[in-house]
Amino acid sequence: MNYARYLTRVSAARQHSAIRVLTAFVQENPSIITMAGGMPNPQTFPILEATLKLRDGKTIDMDAKDMKLALQYSGTKGLPPLLKTLTELQCKVHNPPTYKAENHPGPMDVIVTSGSQDGLCKVFESMVSEGDNILLEHPAYSGTLAIVKPLMTNAIPVESDINGLNPASLRQALAKWSPSDARSPGSDAPRLLYLVPNGGNPTGVGLTLERKKEIYKIAQDYDLIILEDDPYFYLQFSKPYVPSLLSMDTDGRVVRFDSFSKLVSSGMRVGFVTGPRPLLERLELHMQSSVMHCSGVSQMMLYKVLEDWGINGFLKHAENTAELYKTKRDQCLAAMEKHLKGLAEWTVPSGGMFVWIKLHVEDSHTLITVKAKEKGILFVPGSVFMLDSSQPSPYIRASYSNCTEEQMNTAFQRLAEILREA
Repeated sequence: MNYARYLTRVSAARQHSAIRVLTAFVQENPSIITMAGGMPNPQTFPILEATLKLRDGKTIDMDAKDMKLALQYSGTKGLPPLLKTLTELQCKVHNPPTYKAENHPGPMDVIVTSGSQDGLCKVFESMVSEGDNILLEHPAYSGTLAIVKPLMTNAIPVESDINGLNPASLRQALAKWSPSDARSPGSDAPRLLYLVPNGGNPTGVGLTLERKKEIYKIAQDYDLIILEDDPYFYLQFSKPYVPSLLSMDTDGRVVRFDSFSKLVSSGMRVGFVTGPRPLLERLELHMQSSVMHCSGVSQMMLYKVLEDWGINGFLKHAENTAELYKTKRDQCLAAMEKHLKGLAEWTVPSGGMFVWIKLHVEDSHTLITVKAKEKGILFVPGSVFMLDSSQPSPYIRASYSNCTEEQMNTAFQRLAEILREA
């Protein structure tokens, strides 16, 4: 792997901040006397301790030592105890082939980010220049489109179906280039593939293991970096989990994005990125010049909860969360069957929070943004998830995560009335 070929000019030019490096060093060596960094005196911090009360009634104390660490500047990659826990989690769940592969050009590394979206944005910016060809699962997560479109890239759609991104569509998207072309210096062949492998946003579908293996082989043939955006990995509705692309990454060509937003708290804004060290170093340097590090208080809160649960306790919590959303999904499907039969069609979500609905209309935009609002219901029109949002789309995305069964029935009943009127 020649990681330099994937980096933008700006990303390649970033240098380590001497002060940020020293901050991390002090954090790892607390006995050292430092007059280097401009760290505020913790005696000025008004918060001394905190107690977290969990939903099961248990309390977790964040004592003065914990709070001193949480409230102070820290190393950019994350609080050491949390990084250790996250590394253990990745190794237990995914067993990445490049972990501790020190002789490998891209050994596994982990960085805590301000939500996985922050990491995703910075990685795109480190690897995509104006005019670059990139491969994008389509329809695409709207947050990703918000990142990619302003970069003035040539995003090539790779279509997905009920089993996720279609390898045949991926091969078709690459048909203009041969594998040898893709590896040639100066080639305009895509170097990046972005996908959501589980609980697709907006489609709700997930990749099969067979497809993941085929996609990874295509990535090897064309020397692609895969951006595995997987916030719904633990919200798969069937067990065992379909293994991740990270778990089969012998080359060090997968950059994986995980999130705690769907499992612990969306407001904490804690996600983490796992991938080859040369690429994550570029992410770290970008963070050094922007956010500096993810919120220390959020990191400490998360760490204390994970410490109390242990890895197995976290996995049990994730399993319970998936069961809740599976129940919500089934309620949603029943409500659609009751009210939308003959007016729409849909795919059955294999995970996540969303269902992708094709209305029997030419375009859903005005119907959803105007008429649905007037009836007191909200959905997202399908055009939001398309590369060309000006084109008509009959699709809508519905989220069942936070609605009661009664609310879902009311929403789809009103939608049916609108469709009959149309």
